[in-house]
Amino acid sequence: MSNIKYKRILLKISGEVLMGSQGFGIDLATVGRVADEIIGLRKAGAEVALVIGGGNIFRGLAGAAKGMERVSADHMGIMATVMNALAMQGVLTSKGVDARMLSAIPMPTVCETYAAAKGIHHLKAGRVVLCAAGTGLPFFTTDTGAALRAAELKCDALFKGTSVDGVYSADPKKDPAAKRYEHVSFGEILSRDLRIMDPAAIALARDNDIPVVVFSIREAGNVAKVLAGKGLFTTIDKD
Repeated sequence: MSNIKYKRILLKISGEVLMGSQGFGIDLATVGRVADEIIGLRKAGAEVALVIGGGNIFRGLAGAAKGMERVSADHMGIMATVMNALAMQGVLTSKGVDARMLSAIPMPTVCETYAAAKGIHHLKAGRVVLCAAGTGLPFFTTDTGAALRAAELKCDALFKGTSVDGVYSADPKKDPAAKRYEHVSFGEILSRDLRIMDPAAIALARDNDIPVVVFSIREAGNVAKVLAGKGLFTTIDKD
């Protein structure tokens, strides 16, 4: 076993990552690249659970903003995360990785129903665990679902893969003077409303003492590099 800081991690990525250069849907070449990132984590010695958003297919809040009833819109977004998890499970399996999808909403003909004990069992057995369907409830984001699963599965860290290489004082795409942090506290994230994750997710991670590591998922090989403490990333914790 490699000498790594975090032995068990929850990797959270947005559904938009799976679009690749497309404007919508799932780009299987990109799914394959992300699968290789997960394989890199396993080779480094980490146990890996994964949560994928659904924004590449349907975003509940956006649907509600256009006049759809919020609960129905959120349930559609939840189903989008299931589709993304199925795609990732299929690609991981094709690459020889034992991956198990666990859904917060029971669908026994498709996958196992999520239970923390079941997820921990699979992780200890060396399987990648894909946590689908968010929390199974409307009004909660997949960021919050990821923080919840990280706590339930007793993960050492929550890795948040984004389009930027860490947490900034402002949106670096809009403000060229934005400062990138190597370390920031949970309290500062909440007090300054630095929206790298929603506040409920940050509060969950804080209350369960789970550090959040924010980095760019767009660079090939970056996830394993960050696990080894290399490259650009921001660590969010209590210090």
